[in-house]
Amino acid sequence: MKILVTGAAGFIGMTTSLRLLARGDEVVGLDNLNDYYEVSLKESRLARLTGLPGFRFVKLDVGDRAGMEKLFADEKFDKVIHLAAQAGVRYSLQNPHAYVDSNLVGFTNILEGCRHNKVAHLVYASSSSVYGGNTKMPFSEHDSVDHPVSLYAATKKANELMAHTYSHLFGLPTTGLRFFTVYGPWGRPDMALFLFTKAILEGRPIDVFNFGNMQRDFTYIDDIVEGVIRVLDRTAAVNPAYDAISADPATSNAPYRVFNIGNNNPVQLLDFIGAIEKALGMPAEKRLLPLQDGDVPATYADTSLLNDWVGFVPATPIQEGVDRFIAWYRDYYKV
Repeated sequence: MKILVTGAAGFIGMTTSLRLLARGDEVVGLDNLNDYYEVSLKESRLARLTGLPGFRFVKLDVGDRAGMEKLFADEKFDKVIHLAAQAGVRYSLQNPHAYVDSNLVGFTNILEGCRHNKVAHLVYASSSSVYGGNTKMPFSEHDSVDHPVSLYAATKKANELMAHTYSHLFGLPTTGLRFFTVYGPWGRPDMALFLFTKAILEGRPIDVFNFGNMQRDFTYIDDIVEGVIRVLDRTAAVNPAYDAISADPATSNAPYRVFNIGNNNPVQLLDFIGAIEKALGMPAEKRLLPLQDGDVPATYADTSLLNDWVGFVPATPIQEGVDRFIAWYRDYYKV
């Protein structure tokens, strides 16, 4: 298949592209290489893809309407994996327009490209952040997600709604994947594992929010990618049992699906820090702070729907995943 992967120089995008290329797909990787975090890391990820048979890179912003229209018209993709987005909950408090340009305008350009060029399946990144103020655990796709607590989360919920509209109006099969705290080698520098590791190695204290009373359903990168690929290969379909009177947010009478991809095993933040300390062989100096605006105290994925759909659920143990990240970090940064 010929597959467009947006955000190909990103953490998930690079790893997904490698998996697709390894099985023989043709991948067109798109990224704007913005400076939200160090561009050199994005370039290093991209270097792992460049030169591999079947891979081509296009530097383009998904918010560029004319550029995206031309790309879709020229390439005639079979399927699309849309991972490009302005990421980060806290950054959205200071830079809201970046989220509108990328996550709303950019997603509209993706939908329009798929619609007008007969793309067989659009798989796109949503986020566990859509659960917002929900306190019922574990988070289920059957639950309402109408109370986001950050603009980032609101844009991801909007993406799900926009996708459903295109599935309903134009018969475009769309599948949204709610990722739960992805971590692992080549990860993002703004994420906790990266920040904690860097600070501990440099002898600086780490900021531990909500005074350490946080839980996250940390999900290892290889598990995320396995889920993405399996979902890509099973095209979203109408739910024949869908009942519009008692509407289920997870499915529809259109070819639309939404799934959690999480480890189904929330970990206390202090235990996560303990896994980092063990892998580094160094203690962390902790600076306990209140919960930040836009953050939620806990995430926990119900993965039963994903298992029913593609026969897979993430299961990499935290210590194993953290050990792999630390080994990569020490090698990449030579520390």
